[in-house]
Amino acid sequence: MSSLRTKGKSTIVWILMGLLLLGLGGFGVTSFTGGSSEIGAVGETEIDAQTYGRALQGEIDNISRQSGQRITMEQARAMGLTQAVQAQLFNSAALAEEARLAGVSVGDRAVADAITTAPAFQGPGGFDRAAYTETLRRQGLTEERFERDVRSDLARTILQAAVVSGVAAPSAQAEQTANWRLEKRDISWIELTESDLAAPVDPANDEILTAWHQANADRFTAPEIRKITYAWMTPEMLADTVELDETALRDLYESKAADYIQPARRLVGRLVFESADAAAAAKARLDAGEANFEQLAIERGLTLADTDLGEMTEEELAAAGTTVFAAEDNGVVGPVDTELGPALYAVNAILDPVNVTYEEALPDLRAEAAADRARRLIADQTPAIEDLLAGGATLEQVAEETGAELGQIDWSATLEAAPGEIGGYPTFREYAAAVTDRDFPELVELEDGGVFALRLDEVVAPTLIPFDEVREKVAADWAEGEAHRQLVALAEERKLQAVSETIPPMPLVDTPAEGAATAEVEPAAQPESTAWTQEIGLMRDGYLETAPPQMIEEAFKLADGETEIVDDGKRVALVRIDRIEAADLSTEIAREILDNTSARMGQSLQQDLFDYYSRAVQAQNGVTLNAAGIAAIESRM
Repeated sequence: MSSLRTKGKSTIVWILMGLLLLGLGGFGVTSFTGGSSEIGAVGETEIDAQTYGRALQGEIDNISRQSGQRITMEQARAMGLTQAVQAQLFNSAALAEEARLAGVSVGDRAVADAITTAPAFQGPGGFDRAAYTETLRRQGLTEERFERDVRSDLARTILQAAVVSGVAAPSAQAEQTANWRLEKRDISWIELTESDLAAPVDPANDEILTAWHQANADRFTAPEIRKITYAWMTPEMLADTVELDETALRDLYESKAADYIQPARRLVGRLVFESADAAAAAKARLDAGEANFEQLAIERGLTLADTDLGEMTEEELAAAGTTVFAAEDNGVVGPVDTELGPALYAVNAILDPVNVTYEEALPDLRAEAAADRARRLIADQTPAIEDLLAGGATLEQVAEETGAELGQIDWSATLEAAPGEIGGYPTFREYAAAVTDRDFPELVELEDGGVFALRLDEVVAPTLIPFDEVREKVAADWAEGEAHRQLVALAEERKLQAVSETIPPMPLVDTPAEGAATAEVEPAAQPESTAWTQEIGLMRDGYLETAPPQMIEEAFKLADGETEIVDDGKRVALVRIDRIEAADLSTEIAREILDNTSARMGQSLQQDLFDYYSRAVQAQNGVTLNAAGIAAIESRM
C-alpha cells in the first residue's frame, strides 16, 4: 500500500508507473514466472512472485538512477530494500483481504477509467489499445490478470480512505507546536577569549606534555597505512609518443572555429514597452537617475534574468544592433524599434572580437589531439591488459609487457596528492580504500581515460607517533586545551557575577521581519573590556554569524533571566535570557505555520493509524511467508 505520506496517490498509480520501467528488460529480467508462484499471503489473498519481482526491480532502478550507480541485490538487502518492498506488499495484501471480507469492490466503469487515463497507455490520440496490450505482454501479464489487480487496488484505496478519514491533529497540540516554533527571545551574550585571561598560558614541561601525549593518543596516532603496488597508464604518459597528423590538426582547428574566431559581442538585456512614449518616459527616468534598469524591469513584473539576452552579435540584434554596438561603455541605450515593440537595451559588457590563428592555437590543438590519441591507444591496449590479468600475470609482468608504469604508494585516507599523481584520482582512492589481500588485480578506468590495476601488499595498523616526533604539536594542543579549561573556569565566575550584575533592559521594540536586531552594551560594573551583545527578537531558527553555532539552541533551553555557559569544546561564551516573548498566533505567518503544522501532524496520525490497522488485519487473518519463493525471485535478479 502506498504510504499515507503521499496521500492521494493510490497503489494503482505505483503499479502503472512500474510498467513504464524498462529496466526489467534492460537488465535481462523478462519474467519472474516459474518455480514458486507466490511469496506469501494474508488470509486468502496471495502475493504472487511477479508482483514482488516488479516492485523490487522498480525500487532498485529508482535508487540506481538517484545515486548514479547500479546497486546490486546484496546492496539492496543491506539497505533493507527487500524487507521494505515485502512489508509494502503484505500491507497491501492485508487491506485487499479485508476489502474482500467486507465485500468492498468497484464496478467495471471505475476500472476502465483508471486504465484508460493511465499515462503508461497514452498515445497521440489518448488511450492506445496497442500500447496497453504490448506493455502488459512485455511484463508477462494478461489483461484479465491486470484488470483484476486494478479492481482490487481501487477497492483497497476505498478501504484505506475509510480507515483514516476524519483523523486530524488536536488543535491544542498544533497550537502548542506553533507556539514553540514562533516564540521569540531577547538575549545578551559574550564570548570569552584568551585575551580575557589574567595572564597568558605558561608553557608546559616535558612531563606534562608526555602525559598529555598518552592521554590524547588518538590525536597523535598515524592513520592506517595501506602499502599498495600499482600499474597504470594515462594519456599524459603517452602524449609525447603519439604521432600527430597535420591534416587532423587543421580539421580540429576548423571544428573549433567557433571558439577561435568570434565577432564582437555584447552582453545585453532587453526591456520591451507597450508604446514608444512609455519607452521614452522610462529612458528619461533612467537619465535623470530616478530609476535603474532593474527597477524598470520589476515595475513590469520581470526580473533581470527575464530581460537577459546573453552574448549577442550585431547581426543577431537585428534592428537594435547599430544602436547597441555604438555604445562605447556599459549603460542603457534606446528606445529602439524592434519586432516586439519599442525597447531599451542594457549593455552589461563589451566583448572584443576573437581571432586566434591556426599557428597561435597550434600548442593547444597539439595537446588536445595528443591526449585524445593517447586515450584511444590506451583503449586499444585495454583488452590485452585485461587478458594478462585474467591469466594470472602479476602487475610487474603487466608493466613489462605493456609499457605501463609500475609504482608503489603508502596510501592512507588522509594522504594528500598533487594533481596528476595517482593518489589524487578519486577512483584510485576508492579502490585503494576497499582492496583486500584476497583480491586479484583488475583493470579500472580513471577519470581522464587512463587505466590502473592495484595490489595490496601490506596493511600497517594505526600507530602512536613517538613523542619526540610530535612534541611541538603536543605542546600546541596542550596549550589550546589549557586555555580552554581556564576560559571555562572564568566563565563559571562570570556566570555567578551575571546573576547580580544589572544588564541594561532590552528596549521594547518591534523586531524587523528580516531577523533579530543587534546592539552592543556595556553592563554596569563590568570590569572586562569585552562588551555584551544583545539580540532582540531572536527565533529558534535564527542565525548569529559571530556567535558559537549552538548558542541559539542553548538559549531556548533557558528560563527568563537565566544565564548559562555555552561550551562547544573550542569556544566559550555566556548567554543570558533578558525577555521571552510568547508567539502571536493571530498573524498571517502564524496562521500559515499553524495550518502546515496541523496538516503534517494529521498526516502522521493517519499514517500511524493505518499502520496499526494493517498490523491488526494481518494478525487477525494470518500471514504466511514463502521464503523459498522470495529467494528464487531475488536470485533471478
